[in-house]
Amino acid sequence: MREYLLTLCVTAAVTYLLTGPVRKFAIATGAMPEIRARDVHREPTPRLGGIAMFGGLCAGLLVADHLRNLNSVFELSNEPRALLSGAAVIWLIGVLDDKFEIDALIKLGGQFIAAGVMVMQGLTILWLPVPGIGPVSVTAWQGNLLTVALVVITINAVNFVDGLDGLAAGMVCIASAAFFMYAYRIWYGYGIEEAAPATLFAAILMGMCVGFLPHNMHPARIFMGDSGSMLIGLVLAAGAISVTGQVDPDAMKLFAGGKREATHAMLPVFIPLLLPLTIIAIPVADLLLAIVRRTWQGKSPFAADRGHLHHRLLEIGHSHSRAVLIMYFWSALIAFGAVAYSVHSASMWIVLGIVTLSAVGLVLLLLPRFTPRAPRWAESFVPPRYRRSRRELFAASTEAEAATDEPAEPEVRTPVPAGVNGATAIGPRSRFPERRKAGTHR
Repeated sequence: MREYLLTLCVTAAVTYLLTGPVRKFAIATGAMPEIRARDVHREPTPRLGGIAMFGGLCAGLLVADHLRNLNSVFELSNEPRALLSGAAVIWLIGVLDDKFEIDALIKLGGQFIAAGVMVMQGLTILWLPVPGIGPVSVTAWQGNLLTVALVVITINAVNFVDGLDGLAAGMVCIASAAFFMYAYRIWYGYGIEEAAPATLFAAILMGMCVGFLPHNMHPARIFMGDSGSMLIGLVLAAGAISVTGQVDPDAMKLFAGGKREATHAMLPVFIPLLLPLTIIAIPVADLLLAIVRRTWQGKSPFAADRGHLHHRLLEIGHSHSRAVLIMYFWSALIAFGAVAYSVHSASMWIVLGIVTLSAVGLVLLLLPRFTPRAPRWAESFVPPRYRRSRRELFAASTEAEAATDEPAEPEVRTPVPAGVNGATAIGPRSRFPERRKAGTHR
């Protein structure tokens, strides 16, 4: 565990330290596209954050290769090298898209190539756990097709959900944390070495997201772009593929007792196939709804719009930060609920806990329908928008201004000097958005 934590910390530190220089580089090269109709930010923001995340991935793999215990992962398996090869391909496609806005079909082709590169180096599904039957072997071409499909679906699901500051990185970080707990339990608890690569991939993915999040939280100073969203989607899929079909039920000694006991005990074997779908359930649902919505409207499935789940949260009245936190909540509930159920499937407390938290999540969704008021004694512990005195003062001042005959003159404020497109390479951005196209001068 110490070596996994060291790898995670090194990955996070390298990603965090690289993001600042990458932001300067993105501004200097003009990787700041104009604001589109579906965007929610108000000023052009540099992209190419995936460059820093790819640097963190390389640093994490390099450090793990020189650690005493994790070095066996590289000696006994070719999967880390397969991951690095596929990540390099998808990262390069993403960088080109962030700078030159390449066609969607070209990006899709690059995703297939990246998945094919990993398959060619041995990172593929070998068999499928089928409930009631057990492990079923698949042919080489069936396993390759399933692997490519899972990689492409996961990449696009993460890419589709990358619409708010910190949303994609946070949701993938939550998913990778849940997957790390599951894979580490299989590797350490059952002593199955085949789960070690998946555990390493999850630790590195957490480090990439944790290191990038401080720069990407609202208001974001830099976006990860397609170079980052497709990269973390591929790493997430690689961890799921690595452990799926690699766990030996006989080694886990799951067939002791009767048929009912064996069925409950086999859940840890079924979870590798189901967990990748549960931890990205919200992005996948958003992806499927987007395809159906765009096709129904006669548009291309790859045509961008403002109908994603995070856009709808903003439309019903949630703030930017609250919409992101709600998405975090549901991602954590689904991911950690699946992991907890795989550990104690016979416990009703887990089911009741999931149901209770789901009800809490529904209440959070309805928050814009009413205005919560904090008690007097709790006003110092809640955000300003929930303080009664602040709201009353604001309402009184609004009524006083409306009652006057002459409108009050607006306060003249000097905006903070900013660089290209309202952003500086070394300091905070201007708080007064200035709509100017990229490449223009004062």
